[in-house]
Amino acid sequence: MNNSTVIISRNLGQDIADAVAARQHDRLFVLTDTTTLQLCWPLISQLPCMASAQMITIGDTDENKTLQSLSHVWTCLQQGGATRHSLMLNLGGGMVTDLGGFAASTFKRGIAFINVPTTLLSQVDASVGGKTGINFGGLKNEIGVFNNADRVIISTDFLRSLDTKNLLSGYAEMLKHGLISNEQNLNELLTFDLDEPDYTALGHLVQVSVGIKERIVEQDPTERGLRKALNLGHTAGHAIESLALEKGQPVLHGYAVAWGLICELFLSVGKCNFPKDKLRQVVQFIREHYGDCPIDCKQYERLFNFMKHDKKNEADNINFTLLGGIGDIRINQQASKEEIFEMLDFLAFKI
Repeated sequence: MNNSTVIISRNLGQDIADAVAARQHDRLFVLTDTTTLQLCWPLISQLPCMASAQMITIGDTDENKTLQSLSHVWTCLQQGGATRHSLMLNLGGGMVTDLGGFAASTFKRGIAFINVPTTLLSQVDASVGGKTGINFGGLKNEIGVFNNADRVIISTDFLRSLDTKNLLSGYAEMLKHGLISNEQNLNELLTFDLDEPDYTALGHLVQVSVGIKERIVEQDPTERGLRKALNLGHTAGHAIESLALEKGQPVLHGYAVAWGLICELFLSVGKCNFPKDKLRQVVQFIREHYGDCPIDCKQYERLFNFMKHDKKNEADNINFTLLGGIGDIRINQQASKEEIFEMLDFLAFKI
């Protein structure tokens, strides 16, 4: 699997034009969701390279990351005359880049695609690393493939239209990257003013965050070992997210990850001697910005069952990525049902 060329853009129009020109193609398709069609497409629609682009639009939010939406994209590609030499540009958040990447990777056994992530979450997480897919059977990202975009073009121009909740959603993944890297990066993240963000400074933090993920993915592209470091907060987080979807009360991915970080740092203290002062510092930041997780003890069994279906598991063990300290990564850590319930108690009741 070839690596993506990741571009931290200083000139969005020129970088998109260069990316489209670099891949010889017969037809160009642009995938958006209903929100990015309205807010983001106007930023690039007047580029000469977009003059003949065929638009495909799906519903926004993770509820539309489905087989039905995937089928709609395939149908539009087929009816639009797409061939193996066509090119698709995915303009949107993580749902669009995940689903669009999967659609492109499987249509005609694979057509080239470019990711232009428009949310903070997709810039620092979903658009880099080659993971594509959809939700299925009530489970997050159950169906998908590893396949890198030709290019990933990251521009903070898009972030100015983000609301606070979606900014925070992406920031949770940046916190995770800080936790698995070094004290300096984590401290910069914990002291950044999210209420009145400096977008130039945020652009620097995004570049650092993307670099952390890129270095890990390059060493382990298909998640056999080190890449599991990126799952910190996600075993619990995906369970929280799946439960919320099941209840018809979806939460943003980054919020679930933030609450998952509380859970898994708590486990890290007990199982890997993670420093308690760092736990308190991170938990205080998350509770201040993300609020309380809407779970109670009546839902523990269901959350436990969701964790048992996590893709990272081996045999009957529920696998966690934990930390012995900042940057001290411990993959493939197991916890008993009792320990998992204690972890959920810490999240729900602030013990």
